[in-house]
Amino acid sequence: MRRAIYPGSFDPLTNGHLDIIERGCKLFDEIIIGILVNPDKLPFFTIEERHEMINEILGEISQGHCTVRVDSFRGLLVNYAVAQEANAIVRGIRAISDYEYELQMALMNRRLEPSIETVFMMPAEKYSYVSSRLVKEVFQLGGEIAGLVPPLIENRMKEKMNKG
Repeated sequence: MRRAIYPGSFDPLTNGHLDIIERGCKLFDEIIIGILVNPDKLPFFTIEERHEMINEILGEISQGHCTVRVDSFRGLLVNYAVAQEANAIVRGIRAISDYEYELQMALMNRRLEPSIETVFMMPAEKYSYVSSRLVKEVFQLGGEIAGLVPPLIENRMKEKMNKG
């Protein structure tokens, strides 16, 4: 079984993330979406909210032969990957600036755990500029995010903003 970890904050999940998941399913039998628990960041959505929304969205799309599941972890990614018996880590790269950071992380991960490969994937061109951080910023400043995130995410962001 070829199993990969797709780690990230997914705060929120974007259409770019979904594109990487769909592309990753062509390469792997199972993808674990690993939501990183980072106590130093103030997230828009809780871990539980992200977990629930991602599962709901994944239930709406077909991944073919590939199994996709959602989990969360804290600590070193490679330790989590070993514990999950993963063969690879999937990372999306949008621009050269992403590559520089991701290369450093991939090389450190390889040093820490040589058995885990890192696979860099580019999202579709229409998502090449989309990041969770940018989506949150545009949304919080009143901009339109339709088409950048699944409708469920957009609706939940609006609900959360209206409650606050």
